[in-house]
Amino acid sequence: MDFHADYRMLINGQLVAGDARIEVVNPATGQVFATAPDCAEADLDEAVRAAQAAFPLWRATSLPERQAMLRAAGDLLRAHAAELAPLFTREQGRPLQGALGELEMSAQWFHSCADMAPPVHRKSAGEGQIAETVHVPLGVVCAISPWNFPVMLSVWKLAPALLAGNTIVLKPSPFTPLCMLKIGEILKDAFPAGVLNIVTGGDALGPLMTAHPGFAKVSFTGSTATGKQVLQSCGRQLKRVTLELGGNDAAIVLPDVDLDEVAIKIFMGSFYNSAQICVASKRLYVHEDIYEALRDRLVGLARALKVGNGEEADAVFGPVQNRRQFDRVQGLLERARAAGMTLIEGAKVPDNGGYFVPITIVDNPPEDAEVVVEEAFGPILPMMRFSDIDEVITRANASEYGLAGAVWSKDIEAATAIARRMETGTVWINQNLNLRPDVPFAGHKQSGFGVENGTEGLLEYMVPQTVYRPGSL
Repeated sequence: MDFHADYRMLINGQLVAGDARIEVVNPATGQVFATAPDCAEADLDEAVRAAQAAFPLWRATSLPERQAMLRAAGDLLRAHAAELAPLFTREQGRPLQGALGELEMSAQWFHSCADMAPPVHRKSAGEGQIAETVHVPLGVVCAISPWNFPVMLSVWKLAPALLAGNTIVLKPSPFTPLCMLKIGEILKDAFPAGVLNIVTGGDALGPLMTAHPGFAKVSFTGSTATGKQVLQSCGRQLKRVTLELGGNDAAIVLPDVDLDEVAIKIFMGSFYNSAQICVASKRLYVHEDIYEALRDRLVGLARALKVGNGEEADAVFGPVQNRRQFDRVQGLLERARAAGMTLIEGAKVPDNGGYFVPITIVDNPPEDAEVVVEEAFGPILPMMRFSDIDEVITRANASEYGLAGAVWSKDIEAATAIARRMETGTVWINQNLNLRPDVPFAGHKQSGFGVENGTEGLLEYMVPQTVYRPGSL
């Protein structure tokens, strides 16, 4: 298998080149380095037909058999992770070690999901009756994954959907289609033909998919603005939908922390993957007693750690992934600077046409500043002082988003009490970025609709069916 050429879609167990192509840019250079298929409407129709045709047999396949196939898929992905990692870095920008980490974690995700099973509920219905509720698959799932974690967030959808007995058509982001196309080639024979289909294309393909009458469910990860369009499209046909959307996650740092211990954790929780993480700490509230000391430590890290081409061994952070996002991040910085805010930049970045932005800390900006209110999704961290716990919780909750948050303190009980008052789906105490396949992940407010991961996430790909029958418990 050539991991550096010959990128084709997987439709009905066959590799399909398509009639048109989209360009794929290396964000570290700003230059096109490959092309991927631009799925035509006829190709999409064929993928959906194949998934529909494969559904009855796949649904009838026993749960242990589906679990075994998921584990085998994880083994195949792990076996090819080292070969895929350089391609991941070229299309996504993340340095090689982080690329390999995502690939290996995605392989493990297949294994962990394979250990799950939908629950069966039985209860007495009176008069010699039992009500037995099981969960059955929906049909054909449309999965649309983003560019920031192009493999991991695809597997988040593939593994539970297939385990549940659905068939699937996956569309990765047009900015990062290549690894998933090669993974489709790797997994071509891991499942019966038509069970797993992967198509790629430009901006027109997503709306075609969400409006397609052949899908029973849409699972989408991306921006809140696009998520609203997806929800509207699905509503016209009453498709089921799961949306994992934007976040503007707040972290609260209490004055009792050990600064030397937590500084690097807070820093990486904000800037890993060049801060292109839905659950990264994007607003940092620091108690006034330790504000300067923590700020200086974070600035020191920003100036010591290299931002560069991910193919270079000493690069810790890569570029912003695409030009559109690069321009947006640059605009936020320019407007903050023009408004007179204090911007503290980290190490210099390459000036080579790549989408590099220096790690930047915005020193105590106003709460209503654009750089605080808007999710940057790039290496910008507004850092604000606080003195009163009730006030800072109010500030942290004053967002239309509610995806994740963090509290840092030696007093675990006090931190937990604060966490319970935060209006977010996930809160970490003295940690961050910790997500598990067996633990539900959901957004509050405009950060999401539905659940991913855990048994709750598995059941998003199923529907309950209750049978009343004679008998007793």
